[in-house]
Amino acid sequence: MRPIPLLLASTALCASLMPALAMGQDSGSVETQAPNAANQQPAFDGQTRAPQPAERPEVETTVIAENLPQLWAMEFLPDGRMLVTTKAGDMHIVTAEGEAGEPISGVPEVDARGQGGLLDVALAPDYETSGRIYFSFSEPREGGNGTSVAHAVLTPDDANGGALEDVKVIFQQMPTYDGDKHFGSRLVFAPDGALFVTVGERSDVETRNQAQDIGSGLGKVFRIDAEGAALPDNPFIETEGALPEIWSLGHRNMQSAALDGEGRLWTVEHGPKGGDELNRPEAGVNYGWPEVTYGIDYSGAPIGEGITATEDTTQPVYYWDPVIAPSGMAYYDGAEFPEWNGAFLIGGLVTKGVVIVHLDGDQVASEERVPLEARVRDVRVGSDGAVYAVTENPDAGTSSILRLSKATS
Repeated sequence: MRPIPLLLASTALCASLMPALAMGQDSGSVETQAPNAANQQPAFDGQTRAPQPAERPEVETTVIAENLPQLWAMEFLPDGRMLVTTKAGDMHIVTAEGEAGEPISGVPEVDARGQGGLLDVALAPDYETSGRIYFSFSEPREGGNGTSVAHAVLTPDDANGGALEDVKVIFQQMPTYDGDKHFGSRLVFAPDGALFVTVGERSDVETRNQAQDIGSGLGKVFRIDAEGAALPDNPFIETEGALPEIWSLGHRNMQSAALDGEGRLWTVEHGPKGGDELNRPEAGVNYGWPEVTYGIDYSGAPIGEGITATEDTTQPVYYWDPVIAPSGMAYYDGAEFPEWNGAFLIGGLVTKGVVIVHLDGDQVASEERVPLEARVRDVRVGSDGAVYAVTENPDAGTSSILRLSKATS
């Protein structure tokens, strides 16, 4: 296979993405459309439709690479190159100049139907000495498929290609199911070396209730060690009939996850029509799906009994109605955008840009958006403090990588 042709835009005109209101002027919520679930009310002030911050930076964007195959995730290598995964099942290394090499050999087969494919990728905490990477994928299995996690040693070559060696599947979401939706997933290493794995509940009516079942791996956050084993202080480790890898339950489809400045896990999950949620998953906590949720079914009918709160479930920190369709997430702590320090940057598939959520303690204080006119599949912060967004065009089967920086004029 020839290297992927790329159109570079190092001299391209950078588009100003300043919101319509002037810098420094307070404003209402960035969301102006009517909610889908008009009769639902937030449980507390600021749980949805937070105001925009008073100061919002002007942003310009540069195309780093385009005409890539449709990507799902991106991770920076220590030398500044980007390791990317494609939905179809390949990995590539992309240089800072936007040049991509041959597909990396040794990647396992994936089931790329529907929402499946080669999913997230993360470097091991000791990558610089071990060369080990972790990746998640929709694994084809007898009777169907499921989200699995593998690790391997990445051996790059001088032509931006390379190979995966010593590939080992260390964790499999169970049960296997013959479907093509809601695989999740994101991989996040905690400061103590634990690996958080987010997954979905496979979408269908016959599977979604398993998000409430601690004997099922559908609709959960898992916490495992570097070889896929449950950690001894997990909340259900001694509960009979429970999967010991489970950290939290009652989730729908989590494609966004990141640590905050204190090393705590936060996630954003796809809700139903009008129910995307920002959560801070805690040990053993039930986040409600599908018994408790904001939003409605795509048919317009309520989900279950249509309730948004119970005593046994925890409220989301924040929710979106209409949805943003979240994918990819990064915590910002950099010099390029001091206005964003301490904020989460979330990719928006429906909103077609980056959603910035500013926190005050563990609550959302304000929300702003950077429109990119493209579906954003992943978001990363570079060592230079710039923000890198992976966009996708599913109809064309292509992706671009964009660099967001502070406007200079």
